[in-house]
Amino acid sequence: MLTEALAGAVHRLAVAALLLSAFGLSGCALPYLLQAGHGQWRLLRARTPVDGLIADPSTDAALRARLELAREARAFASRALGLPDNRSYRSYSALGRDYVVWNVVAAPEFSVMPKRWWFPITGSIAYRGYFREASARRYAAALAARGYDTYVGGVSAYSTLGRFADPLIDTMLRYGDLQLAGTIFHELAHQLVYVPGDSEFNEAFAMSVERAGVARWLESRGRSAELAGYRQRMLQQAALQHILASGRAQLAGLYASALPAAAMRARKQALLAATVAAARDYESRAGLRTGYDAWFDAGLNNAHLASVATYFDCVPGFERLLAAQGGDLPAYYRKVRALARGPAAARRALCAAPGGVS
Repeated sequence: MLTEALAGAVHRLAVAALLLSAFGLSGCALPYLLQAGHGQWRLLRARTPVDGLIADPSTDAALRARLELAREARAFASRALGLPDNRSYRSYSALGRDYVVWNVVAAPEFSVMPKRWWFPITGSIAYRGYFREASARRYAAALAARGYDTYVGGVSAYSTLGRFADPLIDTMLRYGDLQLAGTIFHELAHQLVYVPGDSEFNEAFAMSVERAGVARWLESRGRSAELAGYRQRMLQQAALQHILASGRAQLAGLYASALPAAAMRARKQALLAATVAAARDYESRAGLRTGYDAWFDAGLNNAHLASVATYFDCVPGFERLLAAQGGDLPAYYRKVRALARGPAAARRALCAAPGGVS
């Protein structure tokens, strides 16, 4: 499916250090603190070493096969991609539910910029995570009542930025082989470079490492046909991102105008409908399913478009930077670290892809 990366990306916030960062919240946020701390504690308590599970003859054969694949990907991440060699993704937690966390994304009625929440460790981030779906949907409903466009997405994996030994989770094992490996690469990349308060930079960097990692994983195994198919899906994804970015740019122009609210509201719906029609037309012409049907059927909104922008707008800039280093990952990481330490303006310049939406 075209949105392999998005299913892992838009559904993956580094709800980084939910437990730790929540301590910086005000007393009125105590319920959020409690659910975050309890959810993280349950996840950590459920950890079992992967090696032990693989060696245990009572382990289900299908589970063993998935864990063996994850173990191989984890070893490849450090050996071939230069990603942190630590205890993360060397244990396994089975939670027995569809997702580990549900993220709330929101944007004002007349803005394509996401609402942000501030935490001491992560800084300003464009999502708020809950370990119970009902809690996430209640919070989203409260925001919607205040006029926000909202989106609630299930999260199959997240990173605590190396502050805990993050486990593999049963929700991750539902992924296909490439997405499972890519998820491990993506989350470890967050441990390598992370800029508090810059979700767009952080997620696009991790996406670039994920894509490069999956391509090298396939190449190292001589799976040339799969590699060609993966690269084709990335090109298709880029075409779809261009359609969504174009719609978002038109909406941004509309929201900057002086139209009365009622007229702006009507024009907004027309532009969203046109964006959906263009995306579905692309699906039809390309003979593929993009995976956005649920969004399109429910009604595309500002929050959906903000989510896509967070993960994908800066990816072309990162991939150009990697190419400029001749594909040398250590050199690339040094460049990215320098940008992370530098001014925000330099990071924004990297994200400004020719012909794209900055």
